Amino acid sequence: MGVAVCIAIVGALTGAPSAGAEPGPDVSTPAAGGARFVAVTMSSPARATVTVYSAAMGRPINLSVLLPRDQGTPRPTLYLLDGIDGGVYTNYTESGWTHQTDIARFMADKDVNVVLPIGGTGSYYTDWTSRDPVLGLNRWETFLTEELPPLIDSRFRGNGVNAIGGLSMGALGAMSLAVRNPELYSGVAAFSGCLDQGSAELRQATAATVATRGGNPDNMWGPLGNSDWAAHDPAARVSALKGKPIYVAVGNGLPDPSLGLAGIASPVGGILESVVLRCTMSFREKADRAGVRATYDFRAGLHSWGYWNQDLHRAWPTLAKALRVGR
Repeated sequence: MGVAVCIAIVGALTGAPSAGAEPGPDVSTPAAGGARFVAVTMSSPARATVTVYSAAMGRPINLSVLLPRDQGTPRPTLYLLDGIDGGVYTNYTESGWTHQTDIARFMADKDVNVVLPIGGTGSYYTDWTSRDPVLGLNRWETFLTEELPPLIDSRFRGNGVNAIGGLSMGALGAMSLAVRNPELYSGVAAFSGCLDQGSAELRQATAATVATRGGNPDNMWGPLGNSDWAAHDPAARVSALKGKPIYVAVGNGLPDPSLGLAGIASPVGGILESVVLRCTMSFREKADRAGVRATYDFRAGLHSWGYWNQDLHRAWPTLAKALRVGR
């Protein structure tokens, strides 16, 4: 069975809903030029719910921002990207990170802002070449690299040091953003992502995941042979990350009994993680040839949140180094 067929079956069996451009709060007078804050609500002293109007996408984007206990001094910012559903299961009120993991508690004593975009279903957090009839206008790279960082730094006392990470779809998105914008990110973490898009088979797998959420993958980076696929391929551009802290984790497709219920996934979680394992091994080979060193965690596990929560904890020393803070 081919990789793309496996991915398509995964999407069908998980029963994940297709989604259009994610809803957001009404903006009665959108700014004609430039991104801006629409709303900032403090749900607690350490957590803000934020809405930013993206001029690039022409709509408001919701975010969660986790703040440290000590907010008296400027601090770095960690951007963490979601998986393929990008907020669907909370009706775009919450990131999967806060809905499914202990990230709020884990990061509470870290001197870091954590920015969690809500939305982006099936988008791979990239700039699409065309508007999609189902998934809408996606200009996530422009939003995340140009529009959002100055706003976050100004409102939440960012010091200009940034790292990025993500899981599944967000892992490929984060690594692609990192290799394309090495001046912006000082390090990157990727959990269970297909980080090598160099072959037709692996591109088909990524395209198939977009299709399971109702999108036309040709609207993302064009047909599979289009040069935009290579331009967004982390393995092809990995040399841009030389010298930066990098953490990559992936499971072997088998459950880890030590995690108990948290280690259980859908029936196809093992198949999907096995595909991602192939991508990761290929990425590592290309990174090694380019002289790029990373911390790899080839662990037991499936394609599910229990493992990604564990990955966040294990990745923290690498991310702390990238963000230039203590562990």
